[in-house]
Amino acid sequence: MNKNFRTIFFVHSIAWLYLFIPLTSFAVSQATPGSAGQRELYTPAPHPYPRINGPQVYGCRPGHPFLYRIPCQGLRPITFSAKGLPKDLKLDPESGIITGQTPPRGEYLVILQAINSNGKTKRAFKIVAGDKLALTPPMGWNHWYAHYDRITDEMVRQAADAMIKSGMADVGYQYVNIDDCWMNAPKNKDPERVGALRDDNGNIVPNKHFPDMKLLTSFIHTKGLKAGIYTSPGTLTCGGFAGAWQHEEQDAKQFADWGFDFLKYDWCSYEKIAGTDKSVEALQKPYRQMGTILKSLDRDIVFNLCQYGMGEVWKWGGEVGGHCWRTSGDLGFELDKIFDVALKNSEHRLNSKPGEWNDPDYIQIGWIGNASKMGVPQLTSMPDAMQYAYLSLWSLMAAPLIYSGDMSKLDSFTLNVLCNPEVIEVDQDPLGECGAVIKKTDANFLMVKDLADGSKAVGFFNRGKEEVEISADWKELQLAGIQTIRDLWHEKELGLYVDSLTFSVPPQGVVLVKIAKK
Repeated sequence: MNKNFRTIFFVHSIAWLYLFIPLTSFAVSQATPGSAGQRELYTPAPHPYPRINGPQVYGCRPGHPFLYRIPCQGLRPITFSAKGLPKDLKLDPESGIITGQTPPRGEYLVILQAINSNGKTKRAFKIVAGDKLALTPPMGWNHWYAHYDRITDEMVRQAADAMIKSGMADVGYQYVNIDDCWMNAPKNKDPERVGALRDDNGNIVPNKHFPDMKLLTSFIHTKGLKAGIYTSPGTLTCGGFAGAWQHEEQDAKQFADWGFDFLKYDWCSYEKIAGTDKSVEALQKPYRQMGTILKSLDRDIVFNLCQYGMGEVWKWGGEVGGHCWRTSGDLGFELDKIFDVALKNSEHRLNSKPGEWNDPDYIQIGWIGNASKMGVPQLTSMPDAMQYAYLSLWSLMAAPLIYSGDMSKLDSFTLNVLCNPEVIEVDQDPLGECGAVIKKTDANFLMVKDLADGSKAVGFFNRGKEEVEISADWKELQLAGIQTIRDLWHEKELGLYVDSLTFSVPPQGVVLVKIAKK
């Protein structure tokens, strides 16, 4: 509890006396991972009445196909409506899916409404038709850390189904992204992934596990979700499959024709083409080329630069057409270092803004594979509290929230971490700020993020192996006066505070709060 707390008697009735009671410790059960029934779930179950989630602002390019599924929790059926929707867009009132053609350049304020048997709700949604996409960090799923080179069309379809059925889509997850190994390879342990890399016209050939890419994206789109794909500017991908070298424009047009909405472009064998030239110009070259191509297409394709932070990509990723870029190596090899990775990523916070996001890699909780062995998924051994800290860090940093676990094995605990709408709102805040770090000790730190409504989101992080108390005063948080405090993970008001806050934080865990002026 805040040791310097003073109750404001002249403002509030005796009902506020509960604030003198010490705050409950936020420590989590150290039960064996996987025994969901014995694990403390921070996030309360969704209410039956409707709650519209997702971004408040949405970027798209004029004249291009438009697709957006309104993320909404609540008891189904829900009836949707939209006031102020541009005339070229149409909303299906039963599914909440908006389709059509992006209107002319400009900003369009739409009021979304959802009604069910328990009530109704409204939410403002601004459509920005212009040059920028991804005005909030992309959210979705990528197959890599679960399925590696075992990925199939059927697995991708199952993931799309699971994104809807699990409720992930109802809090804003929307991209269903295929990573490496969908193409043919010159050699591979699986003979059905070996074959001609291109047809007689030079078109890239999917392997036998992906019989019809256009049908696959259509399946994903009918659910109101979006589809992502992967390639490399090199001759081969990281997995040894066909790359885009000397077929960049042809492949990009193919991806657009198939109906993909997201492209991950992985450096890989381009290293051999670049040779010894490590200049920024050389590092930019393949990404600038693809970025220019994507802008010329008649489809919105979010461009993800995967080149591991080389050449300080955060300084120029947006300039070459990127919307998000990796700032470090593969997190799958250092999951025990998520705090270090986050602290390093946050050093580049001033380069994060709407449409241009620093990406510290995917969310790897639940059932994931062993990155060094490309193994089949197993339940993570990451401590429970650390998983909540993981999502908190990524949200405070305005990082893309791309889950990369096995969607066929989503348990209640994993969904509890992934699907807290208030935590996700911190990530999707339209101001687009990456939180600033305030170091307290070698093991403890704060991450402070300004939000568009004038409030702040603050994470109290404990990297140590023992529960500790962490304090923050108004001076270091740049606050003054009476502040209302809300615990975001538990979706609970903590009351009014003055001067400072102190929380008990579990080992390798977090307390995440929103602070707003009274």
